[in-house]
Amino acid sequence: MHPPKVYPIKSIKQETADIFTIVLSLTERGGEFAFLPGQFNMLYLFGFGEAAISVSGNPDKKNELVHTIRAVGNVTEGLQKLKAGDVIGVRGPFGNNWPLPEEENDVLIVAGGLGFAPLRPALFSLMATRPLQKMTFLYGARTPNDLLYKEDLKEWKERGLPLKITVDHADENWSEEVGLVTSLIPHHLPNPRKTTVLVCGPEIMMKAALIELSRFPVEERNIYLSLERNMQCAVGCCGHCLFGPVFICKDGPVFTLPQVKSLLAIKEL
Repeated sequence: MHPPKVYPIKSIKQETADIFTIVLSLTERGGEFAFLPGQFNMLYLFGFGEAAISVSGNPDKKNELVHTIRAVGNVTEGLQKLKAGDVIGVRGPFGNNWPLPEEENDVLIVAGGLGFAPLRPALFSLMATRPLQKMTFLYGARTPNDLLYKEDLKEWKERGLPLKITVDHADENWSEEVGLVTSLIPHHLPNPRKTTVLVCGPEIMMKAALIELSRFPVEERNIYLSLERNMQCAVGCCGHCLFGPVFICKDGPVFTLPQVKSLLAIKEL
């Protein structure tokens, strides 16, 4: 495996109580970082170890590298304590990517919680290359305080992206949808036979999305999911992310529904 490249932190933003976004500056190191929407990097915190984190920035911004991270262990909690000017190591990018849907297809993007982060680069790319009226973005979070990228959501709405936001538990200031994001799916499939669907979120949410989609004639080959497991090596050697016969890090993390449908039906796999 190649050693990590070292980049300085340009900024850190706290998105929610336990989720933060790190922006790395590439200009000081004299290079660019090319990646495809849906890929991930291994972020190395010196003295602690590595964590697999999806790239969540705009693929067209070659001079910065963005990752949105939940603080859940020694490495990610250590990353959260860093500040602008500190350095971290990066290996990657790894894995495959979200597809570019057929031009005539509508695109339905469904994100739950932190699942917004791996889908964000795809949204940037699709919004730059196809009519907004051919896209719909459904996004759900636990509460209004758990919403990510609020500035993006506001800008995209103003640009005319068909966007629905829902929360499980609202407060007195919330004026949008309340309920599971998967409950919105039946209302946003006007042409299911010609729709490509991208889904990312907690596994229970993705399974609920598949149940909703199964009620419509969406072609299974046009349904894509990004799966998550404990990825430690990123190249399919350690076996930590083995999901049945596939390695999430090497064969994924993006899969078509036919590739993983039978595996998702197995409890606790």
